[in-house]
Amino acid sequence: MKKILVSGGAGFIGSHLCTRLIKDGHEVICLDNLFTGSEENIAHLKGNPRFEFVLHDVELPYEAEVDEIYNLACPASPVHYQHDAIKTIKTSVLGAINMLGLAKKTGAKIMQASTSEIYGDPVIHPQVESYWGNVNPIGIRSCYDEGKRCAETLFMDYYRQNGIRIKIIRIFNTYGPRMLPDDGRVVSNFVVQALQDKDITIYGSGAQTRSFQYVDDLIEGMVRMMNTEEGFIGPVNLGNPNEFSILELAEKVIRLTGSKSKLIFKPLPHDDPRQRKPDITLAKHKLDWQPAIELEEGLLHMIEYFGKYRS
Repeated sequence: MKKILVSGGAGFIGSHLCTRLIKDGHEVICLDNLFTGSEENIAHLKGNPRFEFVLHDVELPYEAEVDEIYNLACPASPVHYQHDAIKTIKTSVLGAINMLGLAKKTGAKIMQASTSEIYGDPVIHPQVESYWGNVNPIGIRSCYDEGKRCAETLFMDYYRQNGIRIKIIRIFNTYGPRMLPDDGRVVSNFVVQALQDKDITIYGSGAQTRSFQYVDDLIEGMVRMMNTEEGFIGPVNLGNPNEFSILELAEKVIRLTGSKSKLIFKPLPHDDPRQRKPDITLAKHKLDWQPAIELEEGLLHMIEYFGKYRS
């Protein structure tokens, strides 16, 4: 049994990770300021003696004796990370510094939950871990993209300079239960709009592509990455390489929900990537990992979860 800290543990992905770690028999400290997380996401864990929730902002130092740290704290949808751009980048950068400081003090192994957004609007497709990215440093998405890039830099410098045991993953589009219905991410947007028979909003022509990973697959990859041998630090892409256009996704959601929704088109947001698809060769080789849940199965889980919004 390990004592594990999950920053951002009351968020969408963090709450699923906390659940998995408790199920595996570990003690878990869930650290969250509830900016985008929710105590509802972890309500099922609160009676467990091996689970502790701490209301805390990672911009401030935190101390606890732990064996492992998963650093997830940061708003991850454009609606939320652009709402307070300065706080977003402070969460990424100061949060990384504070969690790395804790790892240095305790000797804990620490994982950075980075993002496919570090690749920006990629000119290499699919994206491999060796690609440095094509990121606008002064755009409206920069607070998140560059914050996460800086966090990776900090992890590498703490590794080289202080010998901290680090792991870095790059998370591609992930969806599943406990997403916020109004977080602006495409899968939750489409499902909620379709359940209410509202117009489904597509930005641009809908030809831009994404790959969609179900949250259970991501959690499995994260746990496997944390348990890889010492010295293997990544970064490693975790995502589903099956690629769909946004238009295909909308049509699939309408079919699965039996919705009367119509498609409406609006201008593409600034700096929105045209395509996004992970190369997961490294994850297959080092983690013996690949996604098991395909889009249609995952969407059915989402539709069931958001069923309360059906009109």
